[in-house]
Amino acid sequence: MHEQGNSAMTGAYLVTGGAGYIGSHTTLALLQAGHEVVVLDNLSNSAPEALARVARIAGRALRFVQGDVRDAALLRQVFEQHDIAAVLHFAGLKAVGESVREPLRYYDNNVAGSVALCQEMQAAGVFTLVFSSSATVYGDVAQMPISEATPTGRPTNPYGRSKLMVEELLADLAESDPRWRIGVLRYFNPVGAHDSGLIGEDPNGIPNNLLPYITQVAVGRLKELAVFGDDYPTPDGTGVRDYIHVVDLADGHLKALQALERRSGWQVWNLGTGQGYSVLQMVRAFEAAAGTPVAYRIAPRREGDIAQCWADPAKAQRELGWCAQRGLAQMMQDAWRWQSGNPAGYGAG
Repeated sequence: MHEQGNSAMTGAYLVTGGAGYIGSHTTLALLQAGHEVVVLDNLSNSAPEALARVARIAGRALRFVQGDVRDAALLRQVFEQHDIAAVLHFAGLKAVGESVREPLRYYDNNVAGSVALCQEMQAAGVFTLVFSSSATVYGDVAQMPISEATPTGRPTNPYGRSKLMVEELLADLAESDPRWRIGVLRYFNPVGAHDSGLIGEDPNGIPNNLLPYITQVAVGRLKELAVFGDDYPTPDGTGVRDYIHVVDLADGHLKALQALERRSGWQVWNLGTGQGYSVLQMVRAFEAAAGTPVAYRIAPRREGDIAQCWADPAKAQRELGWCAQRGLAQMMQDAWRWQSGNPAGYGAG
């Protein structure tokens, strides 16, 4: 028997990419809410240790299938063997710079993977999907903040374009068949870690995102932070972003699942705080939280980056009853607790 949580849905939730950074925190939130979870992950940018720790924090088991979201036969098997109520789709590549260098990998993983997943969902009669999208789909927007009414632009890199392509195919799918209930969540910049310090962000190789780079400099894994550009039209010349605590982000997925019980079709919600911080503000906030200095140098702008980006999160508050609860100091404290307790990430686990 499947336990029934706070939701009217019965059956398990399939979480693709569930061993990754956002996927693991969302898997934990689902388990803590009483749901059954099946995780599918190819472990290309994640570690099985993350799932072991998720189960330890939750005090509940999850089911793990190692494999690729592009593997249609494996997906079919998962849907046949488990009573899946809905899918949360995180599996995909996510590094902006890498996407500029290797666009084919990004379109294959992110777009072809989503097509394969939706085909197998449809074949299995599973029509509820929450998709992990990104604020990069808006492109370089002149007016801040960004609401869902802001037109999606021409994203400045293949990563963003791959996310927009998936959004568009999901909109077409919802249009084609009224059984589909699709929630598209446009994340701003997820940071932080679970307050247990047991799970957090553990990128392969050199981090592509700001905060894990800062924490790895602080823990001595990296020599210094490269700040890409100090000549943007922002208060201190460095790029401004909307940083959101990953635990708040995970909660947004549960709220989206609940909303999809009441709403059919294609829905989109921004998940952000509505507040932008510059790179140098982030460095100073981290130094204050960790009590340790962070060495940095100014480097040239990075291809595909934009000057500033922050959310108008009012629609998610109105329709999902969701808003970010955790502020900048907590983001920094939780990120540092994770990194200082796990200097080698999950590698030491």
